[in-house]
Amino acid sequence: MRGNDLGSFVAEAQQKVEQQVKLPSGSFIEWGGQFKNLQAASQTLSLVIPIIFAAIFGILFLALGGIRQSIAVYSAIPLALAGGVFSLLLTGLPFSVSAAVGFIVLSGVTVLNGLVVMNSINQRLDAGKPVDEAIAEGTMERVRAVLMTGIVPAIGFVPMALAHGTGAEVQKPLAIVVIGGLITSTLLTLFVLPAISHLLLRGRHKKHVPGDYTDVSALGERLVDK
Repeated sequence: MRGNDLGSFVAEAQQKVEQQVKLPSGSFIEWGGQFKNLQAASQTLSLVIPIIFAAIFGILFLALGGIRQSIAVYSAIPLALAGGVFSLLLTGLPFSVSAAVGFIVLSGVTVLNGLVVMNSINQRLDAGKPVDEAIAEGTMERVRAVLMTGIVPAIGFVPMALAHGTGAEVQKPLAIVVIGGLITSTLLTLFVLPAISHLLLRGRHKKHVPGDYTDVSALGERLVDK
């Protein structure tokens, strides 16, 4: 097992046993122990993870009150997950149950960053500012908050990423996923989220132009003058 993960070790062992071991008729091999626990945990996560992501989107919708804003913030999750995957590849660590838990943690922190930026944008849109100006000002105002929200948790996971000895095989994948994902999501949130927000919101919030009587108050003033 040294230098290898449980899933890869058992997969290799199963392949060699299938090729080299001839079982008598009526007998079979069952792989148990920690590998059986790993399979049970993987099956549980396959049900829990979709529910968690659906709950995250539902909470975003309740917090922002709009489907487009929610989609814009939710789009930051794939950016964070990509960073976690690349960090596992760079460090040579396999995907495991602890890494899956790290992806869940990463999704929550990433959504928090996007929610902070989108709330700032919505405040300016509600004040009547055009979409481009609201996105630019709202993002610039929250740069420091986004950087702090991403950097501080990443620093907190550094000791787990550097851990050795008993329990390191559980701590390291989780920490590596969170650190790598936070670095990429923090940077990409400041650049990609404004662009996605512009694409989704430009058709819903339009700046009022003098003489454009689609605005209710302006239409009322025109009728009064007549």
